[in-house]
Amino acid sequence: MTSRHELIFDQPDIPQELDDTEPEIVATTYLATATRTGKYWTATVHGLPDRQNLQVQGATWKETKSNVLDRTVDLLGSEAGVVGVLLVPADTEEASALEAVRDARAARLLAEQAERDAVRAAAQTLLDRGWSTRDAGSALSLSHQRISQLAPRVNA
Repeated sequence: MTSRHELIFDQPDIPQELDDTEPEIVATTYLATATRTGKYWTATVHGLPDRQNLQVQGATWKETKSNVLDRTVDLLGSEAGVVGVLLVPADTEEASALEAVRDARAARLLAEQAERDAVRAAAQTLLDRGWSTRDAGSALSLSHQRISQLAPRVNA
């Protein structure tokens, strides 16, 4: 059985640096604000070229988000390149609540990466100082198998 401390290693690492050989992808992101109108959401896409206006509806948030992206791409045509749309509630309190969740999730991802890095470094240090994988695992609340994965011994 995998412990909760080990589950973090089932997630991929955040790359420290993107490979320089990868082509840079430039995306244009548009802001869309949505309000509830009766049974439907009505979204307005802001900042479109040539002061174009775009209003889209959907019965659910998910449908509205999909419709906004589809209609924005349709409006911009094939020359648009990579397009993204950030759909937020027009109500500032609601928008702030959702932004707080996005920020917390981003912070969690960074904290998880910091934990993975710290555990790898600690495991390597303990093994380098003569600890057994079982003792290091016990001290770090991980299995000895996980310690072997994180800090493999190098045969000289």
